[in-house]
Amino acid sequence: MPTVLVNGVNREIKAPSDTPLLYVLRNDLELTGPQFGCGLAQCGACSVLLNGKEVRSCITPLSAVAGKEVTTLEGLPARWAKQKKLTGPEAAHVLHPVQQAWIDEQTPQCGFCQNGMMIKATELLESTPSPTIEQIKEAFTKSGPSPHLCRCGTYTAIIESVQRAADIMARSIL
Repeated sequence: MPTVLVNGVNREIKAPSDTPLLYVLRNDLELTGPQFGCGLAQCGACSVLLNGKEVRSCITPLSAVAGKEVTTLEGLPARWAKQKKLTGPEAAHVLHPVQQAWIDEQTPQCGFCQNGMMIKATELLESTPSPTIEQIKEAFTKSGPSPHLCRCGTYTAIIESVQRAADIMARSIL
């Protein structure tokens, strides 16, 4: 049985090694952040961080994540708490700045794509703390296997949320 590190916890998985990571996350681990959108890595709804880099979990086999850290939308608060060295009650009640910005900006309409958008925003902000609008657009359209797609067209709100998250992260430097 393979063991996978998901959101900071080692989990034993009872699935064949060629099972798509998305199925393991949703069906076996009951994590509902990653969404099944296209099944072909073309929309981004299933995105997760694998050792800090965005991957499309719908095409990533379970065997590809052995020995690596998988972070889903549900794991972003713990990721932020670890980065800020928060413990105990502080860590238990913190949201990742990207999640907080999405709430503050009221970004989602239907919300289906937001998992992938927040995962991509996290990856971007961890490597580029103060991205320009052009860098944000490029991250969502030109990096990764394909552009992140939003059926509702909330792209402007997504850009504003990434900018707000960058501001929150800049203010919280210890």
